[in-house]
Amino acid sequence: MSWIHDFYSLLYPRICACCGTSLWRHEETLCDLCDHHLPKTNYHLELENPVSRIFWGRVELVTASAYLHFNKGNRAQKLIHQLKYKGRKDVGIRMGRDFGRLLKHSPFYDDVGVIIPVPLHKRKYMQRGYNQSELFADGLSRSMGIPVDARNMVRTRETSTQTRKSRFNRWENVADLFVLEEPDRLRNSHVLLVDDVITTGATLEAAAAAFRDVPGVRISFAAIAATRY
Repeated sequence: MSWIHDFYSLLYPRICACCGTSLWRHEETLCDLCDHHLPKTNYHLELENPVSRIFWGRVELVTASAYLHFNKGNRAQKLIHQLKYKGRKDVGIRMGRDFGRLLKHSPFYDDVGVIIPVPLHKRKYMQRGYNQSELFADGLSRSMGIPVDARNMVRTRETSTQTRKSRFNRWENVADLFVLEEPDRLRNSHVLLVDDVITTGATLEAAAAAFRDVPGVRISFAAIAATRY
């Protein structure tokens, strides 16, 4: 019933997470214009792409990729800001769902068995009310048909923001930060570790370190966005 939809839209306006314009009925989270102009990387098509190269010599990976290029002021940054600080949970799910459709047809991800989001510390989770990486993982799961395990990996302590830290200081900030509650469940699995943004890669590198004693495990990374390299 269109009049009910119109009345509801007056009370709870649906706006684009990028530009703030009102959405048409067929649009979800993003207007068609912003969706068309998202700065997509297409890194999922290359095994040795710029995001994968960040981790060369640091983590033994199958591959790594990000959906969008992250630059100051661009649409990717606006989406991440809305997701992390403005309560736009739909952004995480939408980005995961869209990227998952691409990863599903990439040969590098065809045997992934489980998706694990990088966890927040309990205190930060309570403050925010959700984990943005878990929302992204949920969207990936919907498109790829792969389960999410958001309980196995635990963050052992709260860290200060990574913003404006040097590469070395970022690594110091997250060293020995993650542990697995049930590592045996991941034996011989291809695990897709996911985060919201990749900058230096320190957080995902620390998360991957939690798998070092898991026999036969293989790891790939995926993120909503990555700094352009």
